[in-house]
Amino acid sequence: MSGRRGQVGVLDVGCFSAHLLVVEGSPLNPVLSHKTRLRLDRALDRHNRLRAEGVDQIVNAVRVARRTAERAGVVDFVPFATSSVRDAVNADEVIAEVARRTGTRLRVLPGHEEARLSYLAARRWFGWQAGPLLVLDVGGGTVELAAGDGATPSLARSLPFGARTLTRRMALKAVHDRRSRHQRRGGDEHPELVRVRDAVRDALADVPAPGYRAVGCSKVFQQLARLTGARPQQDGPFVARSLRLADLREWIPRLAAMPAPKRARLPGISRHRAEQSPAGALVVEALMVASGHDQVEICPWSTREGLLLTLGGLGDDDEYSQVA
Repeated sequence: MSGRRGQVGVLDVGCFSAHLLVVEGSPLNPVLSHKTRLRLDRALDRHNRLRAEGVDQIVNAVRVARRTAERAGVVDFVPFATSSVRDAVNADEVIAEVARRTGTRLRVLPGHEEARLSYLAARRWFGWQAGPLLVLDVGGGTVELAAGDGATPSLARSLPFGARTLTRRMALKAVHDRRSRHQRRGGDEHPELVRVRDAVRDALADVPAPGYRAVGCSKVFQQLARLTGARPQQDGPFVARSLRLADLREWIPRLAAMPAPKRARLPGISRHRAEQSPAGALVVEALMVASGHDQVEICPWSTREGLLLTLGGLGDDDEYSQVA
């Protein structure tokens, strides 16, 4: 990364946007923030290959980000792609094609590295006095788990149970057995949810999770917290926000019964995430049950901010411990 002294930046290519963020001194001090909307979820075929229109979207977004950064005097940044690209069957071809057409090669972070960076972000946000942290990050393709009581996590894992992934699996199951999830009766629980809970319990087998402070680090957690009564994002990052399991459970059947356009009109549920919001809520419920937490605190920082903190030594200053 090069540019004016003290500036570092990343380009985060996700399922729904490519977000260029350049900061100076702290992720709380952005000097440039620019988003290009993407819909890579619609460009994945049934074999999880990213089709040509998805590659074109990424190419356009990278070109726009480069032009925007160069106009601002930022001549380089760290570009990375999340699970929409990483987990595509043709990921290597996509990355090579984007590099050929833009001159920018996307960095693909392994899931355990995303988990580690989310942990770093949460640790810096809540501070050393927060005690042991269990950091949960629900993305579109995967779920990242990290836990520890120091500067780096003692556990960092990635599981294939993201909101988009589970939406697809549950839809396929519904077609197969001709029943949608919200029509299931008590005791006839969807097998995918059992798989999620079992996998999380296995992943946390060596961690006394109920004794850790549970933190949610993703848009899924932020939007569900807003849906269940947390204050809106425009009130600022320093407002304490949390998600209670009891409140979430009241909303799950309501989300399942609504069509996506109606969900998109609810507080906190964005239009492009409305289709996968019921699955996201179910994944979060499974995480909370499996880890033994009735409440999760919301952290506004995640993988992107964790990566920023590792660039240029930004993670070395206790100034970034924001919330007790």
